[in-house]
Amino acid sequence: MGERLRNWAGNIEFGAARVHRPRSVKQVQEVVAGAERVRALGTGHSFNTIADTPADLVSVAGLPADIRIDADARTVSVAGGVRYGELARRLDAEGYALHNLGSLPHISVAGAVATGTHGSGVGLGNLATAISAVDIVSGGGELVSLRRGDADFDGAVVALGALGLVVRVALDIQPAYRVSQHVYERLPRAELDAHWEEIASAGYSVSLFTGWHGDTVDQVWIKRRDEDAPAPAPAELFGAVPAGGKRHPIAVMSAEHCTEQGGAPGPWHERLPHFKLEFTPSSGEELQTEYFVARADAVAAFAAVEQVRDVVVPALQISEIRTIAADRLWLSPHYERDSVALHFTWVPNDDLALRAVDALEEVLAPFAPRPHWGKVFRNAPGYPRGGDFAALAARLDPAGTFRNAFVERHVFGA
Repeated sequence: MGERLRNWAGNIEFGAARVHRPRSVKQVQEVVAGAERVRALGTGHSFNTIADTPADLVSVAGLPADIRIDADARTVSVAGGVRYGELARRLDAEGYALHNLGSLPHISVAGAVATGTHGSGVGLGNLATAISAVDIVSGGGELVSLRRGDADFDGAVVALGALGLVVRVALDIQPAYRVSQHVYERLPRAELDAHWEEIASAGYSVSLFTGWHGDTVDQVWIKRRDEDAPAPAPAELFGAVPAGGKRHPIAVMSAEHCTEQGGAPGPWHERLPHFKLEFTPSSGEELQTEYFVARADAVAAFAAVEQVRDVVVPALQISEIRTIAADRLWLSPHYERDSVALHFTWVPNDDLALRAVDALEEVLAPFAPRPHWGKVFRNAPGYPRGGDFAALAARLDPAGTFRNAFVERHVFGA
């Protein structure tokens, strides 16, 4: 029996017969060339079987980071296994930044991009939209390089590992910027409906946290770029009041490891995530689900969730609401649709969580919800470019080396 691994949450034990940690791209190619079935393992921050395989599991975390900044092209090239926090620190030290970051800086670039992981902001695309080039070890061990503008590029970025192992990516960069973060509490629920667009647009990045159990939204986190925020933060936000101290999204938990709040400006990479890089997230304490609907349907979707809160609330630790701009990436949950994210952090109880998932998928069905590829869900819709993606996969991986039960069901419809 090979090495037994679990994901970050501990709810998935990978069934791989062999686990590989290559130290070079050549070694990655050799593993793929000699394997019948392969899946890529990122930082394990997925909550389903997207990375599972009964055969060969490959982590690219051991590849040299080899971070290269091209100031003229305004890009940075980096190995796929590098974590966002590591990349962000290097960029900031050189005077550069990314357009956005996720809630946690501990996730790998390739893994986050492959699943359409995102930050927040009405004008900001998900993390994958920063990718300008990708190098993939495809079926048979060939190294394939695709660049933005190539015919297949938009299908190869959010690809769920179904095209090959991503060993290197290039990302768009911009001059470093500073961000301040303000937290407001007890937003009247009726005000959210009445002023949804104004609230969602109140900062460069905005997150709302709620337990779906009362007449108020627990917290609103507003992250403002200094150059976009010449005036002081408002004294109140549609009835929500400034927090009287530092807050954790789950009110009863210590805010020690959360990024700085209270309007203190700081580097972009120390404010856009919710949690500090120095904080190693705990494991085994939660499950996660997230659905994306059109931003225009946000208010109606909120009401739909409330229809099933008797099932949702018993399973819930906290829920986060965010926005993501539309993109052109074929399997992105935000493909051609400005989106609102309805995120649910569940207690670590499969039965409770799946009961809530079933209820949510039923009431959100009129809004054609798209699930986050790395989180707990039952069903994924067909995507408009799904056929094109299947054709691309057939070209790059004709033997199906990178397929597993998850992608067969949710992507290829087997």
